[in-house]
Amino acid sequence: MTGTGFTDPRPVYARATEQAAALIESVRPADLTRPTPCSEYDVRALLGHIVGGTLRIAVVGEGGDGLAVVPALEGVGDDGWAAAYDEVRIRVLKAWESDERMTTPARVPWGEVPGHAALAGYVMEIVTHTWDLAEGLGRPCRLDPELAEFALATARAVLPDSRPRDVVSPYAADRRPPFHTRRPALGGAGPYEELAAWLGREPLGRS
Repeated sequence: MTGTGFTDPRPVYARATEQAAALIESVRPADLTRPTPCSEYDVRALLGHIVGGTLRIAVVGEGGDGLAVVPALEGVGDDGWAAAYDEVRIRVLKAWESDERMTTPARVPWGEVPGHAALAGYVMEIVTHTWDLAEGLGRPCRLDPELAEFALATARAVLPDSRPRDVVSPYAADRRPPFHTRRPALGGAGPYEELAAWLGREPLGRS
């Protein structure tokens, strides 16, 4: 907790990026055309979105116009994704390291919010996309359940059932709704499956 009473998302975000980086490091060129739970993205496009979205929150943390950053990176070589992600995630950690950044307003796709709320939203994003990538790769992978629990709490707060999922924020640069209607989670679902269901995703095996 910080002095103002909110949970500091920086340590959680750092852990989430370490988890994502380890999984991205495992991606092979042959994996890049595999489908993912994001129907509009294969693995290559998902990686481009992860790196582009991470660059966006780095620019926000640096005080720039993050919404001018298109959350999609192209032109990365088949074996260059791990290095591309490491570069931008390190930039994010530096951009958000000051306590002042936690309370300074930040303009993100869902509105203008305190910095801690903005970064918590990007914890939700990277944790969700790490699950998407793990599903797309189709290999056994143990993901940190505490990260999904944090992301799920954020998702329930910012995307309650009372909020329409098909309404695009006027701040959104790409003008597409990012999440679908919540799906019921299967009995016995773990935190990643619950998070995916809350955001309207299904594991590839059920698609």
